[in-house]
Amino acid sequence: MGIADTAVEVRATGWRTLAALHGHIEAALERELVRRHELSVVEFTVLDALSRQDGWHMRMSQLARAAALSSSATTRLVNRLEDRGLLTRVLCADDRRGIYTELTAAGRRLHAQARPTHDAVLEESLGSAGEVPELAALVDFLHGS
Repeated sequence: MGIADTAVEVRATGWRTLAALHGHIEAALERELVRRHELSVVEFTVLDALSRQDGWHMRMSQLARAAALSSSATTRLVNRLEDRGLLTRVLCADDRRGIYTELTAAGRRLHAQARPTHDAVLEESLGSAGEVPELAALVDFLHGS
């Protein structure tokens, strides 16, 4: 195996490790967010992204990037959250073609209730992943060790 082949294998191994850690964390988050708050991970991600914006709103394209979704998947997700009263859509005052997605008061409340669950499960998941030899180095890296 040449140097180039070794570099490709190192990157592939790193990617597989990252994917395994992501899957480990996401499964735990999904289970607890749904159980405690009737909220999926991607729904929480959208509420969280909006909660971090001034005015609690974002353009749909920004929201799609923040949630790592296609524009059509983002539209479907926003529709579901809007039907639940957690989001609303408003026209941009400066550009009538622009549509913002904005947190409602109910969306802000649900995010505030779910955030401690998210943070605790994330910490717990990283702790348990750190005990898996294949994931330990990546977890240490994320903790800044």
